[in-house]
Amino acid sequence: MPERKKTLVSLKDIISELLQSNTLPFDPDDARIWKVWEDVVGPVIARYATPLRIRHKKLRVRVTDPIWYQELKFMEKDIRERLNHELGRTAVAGIDFRVGAPSPDD
Repeated sequence: MPERKKTLVSLKDIISELLQSNTLPFDPDDARIWKVWEDVVGPVIARYATPLRIRHKKLRVRVTDPIWYQELKFMEKDIRERLNHELGRTAVAGIDFRVGAPSPDD
């Protein structure tokens, strides 16, 4: 059996190509949501509410209990507007709050 020549490609080149090809299932700029979350909602809310994922401009946030769920549902528009302002674009069109621990599909 003839020996195949293997060409190694650096991880940097692979990631760079992925980011430039627009084939990722998410916008890499959305990662900033996790960096600004506490500044946007404040430290108290950040203790009880954690962003889990964003898909198709819908942010999923886990909250610790039903009381926080209700409070944050009431504040959803304000949180969404502040997040988008902080990110400088409309990254979040809606927020899906979920009570409890993250599930496997989160």
